[in-house]
Parts: sequence; structure tokens; C-alpha cells
Amino acid sequence: MKINELARKLGISTRTIRFYEQNGLLPGVIREDNRYRVFSDEDVWRLQTIIALREAGMTVKDIREVLESESAHHAVTDRERLRYYLELQQALLAGQWLEMRRMAETTSQMLELLQKEQELPLQEFFELAQQARQLRELRHNWRDHWNFDQRAEEHDRHVHTDHTAYPGYDEVLTHTAASVRAAQGERGLDLGTGTGNLAGRLLAQGANMAGIDQSREMLKQCRSKFPAMDVRIGNLLSIPYDDRSFDFVVSSFAFRYLAEQELPLALAELQRVLKPHGRICITDTIPENTENSTLARLLQDWLEQHDYMLQRTSPYTGVFTLLAVPIRVWS
Repeated sequence: MKINELARKLGISTRTIRFYEQNGLLPGVIREDNRYRVFSDEDVWRLQTIIALREAGMTVKDIREVLESESAHHAVTDRERLRYYLELQQALLAGQWLEMRRMAETTSQMLELLQKEQELPLQEFFELAQQARQLRELRHNWRDHWNFDQRAEEHDRHVHTDHTAYPGYDEVLTHTAASVRAAQGERGLDLGTGTGNLAGRLLAQGANMAGIDQSREMLKQCRSKFPAMDVRIGNLLSIPYDDRSFDFVVSSFAFRYLAEQELPLALAELQRVLKPHGRICITDTIPENTENSTLARLLQDWLEQHDYMLQRTSPYTGVFTLLAVPIRVWS
């Protein structure tokens, strides 16, 4: 179809379509006889995707990266593609919602300061604004620096052969799942679920499991193994689930990828999606077999400060497991 027909079909202007063409989002297909652009069904699908992602707030630059990444995948069905785009929108909207919520909290704190202080508390305002900006930048700048999409097909083999990065892998995951003691019908979330190896053990205990991961290909493997799981694209700094959704949250070999300044944000997100009586179980490696792991210490300090009682166990040398249960039911 020609550009005017396409514009009428989708209810947009020809100018909008040309804008996407000029920005490299809509590759041209030109008929030789009169040089008019002819749009295929694939172009229509692509343009609908662009419009949907723009409506969700994604920038032109980010959409271009998404579409270029998509073109690198082979044998992608329309159903898989639609799921992927919807998951991207879901993750994006979750991040935007968290930022709006943070802005509302910062505004409330500023109003409280203004009410208490006789003079304008400009320094306090500035500090609150700085904190809010730092949190926003941490979320916005999260990237996959580890090529998990490329590692997905070999992941299950890799975790059983790389004894340095994943010491005692099966034994550790079994111990983690046993520590959680999931009850029949409880709802759990696995952060950085990968191909679902920890979540699968909890499914076997009767829990209803959800999982997030930043890797589309990891989640594809997870779905094929555990179709009963609800899995979504996301990361530990921006969890695409509602407040108080889960009875417990687990994570194995994922917190190691967080920078020190990202840990408090990830743990605050974890606490947000937990029910008031919810429990946490985090498993990871201890660098150089030392009990003074910075990661373990920071996790332990944060959890204790937020009224969690900890049990620290390890079924395997070089690994820690933190099981955290709230001392009081927080509101």
C-alpha cells in the first residue's frame, strides 16, 4: 500500500511516517516504475510497533536499538515478537511508574521541610533533588554488559562446568529452595531467574513462581522448561510487579552483577514487591573464599537495618545464603 493508505489505516499523518523513515526506523521499499514507496505487511507491523513503543514513552533512539536487536534474531514468530515488544513496554512503564512515585515522595519531603523550617531550606531541597537524580540515573543507565542473550543456550551446561563462578551449583540451589520452605500456593519471585533453575525447584514444592531477567533469550529458555512460570523482562533496579505481590523473593548468583551503589535500590525494590510478612533468600559466591565478602556484608547490613532477622548458611565452600525474615510486620 502507498503512504496515504497506510496513514489512513493507522490513523496517523504521512508526516509522522516520513519522520520515522528519516530516523531509520522504517527502511524504505521503493517501486521502480514511479519511485513511490510501497509498504508491505511487515512495514505495517513494524510501524504499529513503533507507534506503540512511542506511546509507552520510549525514545526514537531506544526504539531503533530495539528494532536492530530484533532483526538479529532468526525464526521469530509474530507471537514471540509481540510478546517481546509488550514485555519491553511493560518494563518501561514499570520504570516510569517508579520514577513518578519517587518524584511524588521527594515533593512530599520538600513540603514537610517547608512546613517545619522558618527559612527556606534550600540546602535540604538541593540534597533531596540530588538523591532523586542519582536514583533516576542508576535505573536509566542499567545495561546488560555481560551478553546474557548470547550465553543463554549454553547457560545450563556452563553452570555445571564452571566451578569457580558456580561452585556446587545443584547442591546450592537445592539448599536455597529448602531454606525458603515454600508452602503450597504461595507466590514467589526469582530475581535474575536466567533459565529458571532455582524457580523450578520452588515450583516443585507447590509455589506459584514468577521470574524476571534482563535477557530475552534466557527467558525464552526458561519458558520452554517451565511454562507455568510468569516471566517478565526486567532488572533488579526496576521490578515490573505491583507492591506487595509476593510471599517470598529469591535470587541466586545475580546480586554479584550490581555495583555497590545499586544494592540499596535493588533491595528497596525487593522489599516493595514483598508482602508485609514476606521473606527473602539470596545466594551468591564469596570472592576468594573469605567471610568478609563486601556483597554479603552490604546485604546483611541493609537487611538488619530494615528489621530483618538473618540466618546465614552455606552448603558449599565459597558460597553464602542469606535467609531473611522480618522481625516485625512492617507497614
